[in-house]
Amino acid sequence: MGLGDRIHNAAERLHGKGKKAAGEATGDRRMRAEGKGRAIRADLKQAGEKFRHAFKRH
Repeated sequence: MGLGDRIHNAAERLHGKGKKAAGEATGDRRMRAEGKGRAIRADLKQAGEKFRHAFKRH
């Protein structure tokens, strides 16, 4: 897992959390759901990268 992947996943997660917060503040359920989905997707990507790295031969 490269540093670039980690940065990208972290930025994606923060974007999702921000969108979720904006949706909650405005009462927009769709925006809140999109933000939550984006944050979860970034977390899953990060977990997949860690899993792949754990079984990578050194």
